[in-house]
Amino acid sequence: MLEEEKVALLKRELIEYAALVEAMIEKSIKGLVNKERDVLIEVIEKDEPKSNNFEIKLDELCTVVIAQYQPKGKGLRTVLMILKINNDLERMADHSVNIAETALTLIEVPPMADYVKDVLKMAEISRGMLKDSIDSFVHEDSALAKDVCKRDDVVDDLRRGNRREIIGSMCADCSKMEAGLDVLRIARNLERIADLSTNIGEDVIFMIEGKVIKHKIDKM
Repeated sequence: MLEEEKVALLKRELIEYAALVEAMIEKSIKGLVNKERDVLIEVIEKDEPKSNNFEIKLDELCTVVIAQYQPKGKGLRTVLMILKINNDLERMADHSVNIAETALTLIEVPPMADYVKDVLKMAEISRGMLKDSIDSFVHEDSALAKDVCKRDDVVDDLRRGNRREIIGSMCADCSKMEAGLDVLRIARNLERIADLSTNIGEDVIFMIEGKVIKHKIDKM
């Protein structure tokens, strides 16, 4: 019973960490759209240290549970999954910081509203993928995990379309070069957040169903 309580504690910490990362994504985009330097700086200077502390704390808690309780079977798989998701969340937080840093530059140059709208859609989908990937793990919901994986294709399509438009615009008007490159950089970071959420979804499917859908080995 004590082992189960510790695993439940790990899940609660994971949910709290994921909520922080989700907020970082939202704030980095909000700061970009509203040109709020203070919000962007908060992501970089306040939220990132919180993320790093969460990652270290959760890693230590997982290590303690393994060392003290030597969980087996499902308990061990759950702790190992939390360790992996913990690493994925830290990387997503880093991508959020990258977005905030790029946004600090982008808000100072002429806007590219037509191209930022695609970024907003990517951010909305990516945030939803993060939340649902964590929910699929906590509630052991493979159907939700599969839905997360399918949404990755939507984000990829948005980025490809956005990239074509921006490159075409930059070729036609060199004055849009700086802003265009910044928007492309933000879109790339959002795509990576979606990829990492998909990784979590794929691992959840394997944990529940024993199916390896990475690299299309098994079909969903």
